[in-house]
Amino acid sequence: MSAVSDRTVQIKHPGSKEIVLGFSPESVKAPFLLRCGAAIIDYIVFIGIPVIGLLLSRFSGNDGAKLLNEGLSSASWLVAALVGITNIVFLPMFSGQTLGKIATGLRIVRIDGTSPSVGAIAFRQTVGYFLTLASAGIGFVLSVFSSKGRALHDYLSSTVVIYADRRIKR
Repeated sequence: MSAVSDRTVQIKHPGSKEIVLGFSPESVKAPFLLRCGAAIIDYIVFIGIPVIGLLLSRFSGNDGAKLLNEGLSSASWLVAALVGITNIVFLPMFSGQTLGKIATGLRIVRIDGTSPSVGAIAFRQTVGYFLTLASAGIGFVLSVFSSKGRALHDYLSSTVVIYADRRIKR
């Protein structure tokens, strides 16, 4: 039997608790290279906006050092920052996935397999990522050596990134 459940049960009672029986993070952990792929997609989404802004600015006649101080370039960096924050912080709070994780079929869940709270995701995506970056990426590489595939920010927020089937099985 696969690690992904063959059926989905929707809970309709407010205040009821979701329980995932027999969940094993080891059996559905996200491969390290797939997590890297999701991070690269997130980076491309973030950096693509200013690159397009710089190209549009260049094609509209601006040149050289003026490109970095030009209005279109500044606006594209502002839009990139807003899109980046939305993708890295707010989107996972409500869906458990960034755009990169959506594209690669990954999902953030609690270590028991249930959906993490908004606070846990906010902590993971802000403080957890900051500490992972402050460790020069060693916190992320930790997921290679962890049997459960968890990085530093996953340990800090009691979460795990799993490879989740994007299709609903009936």
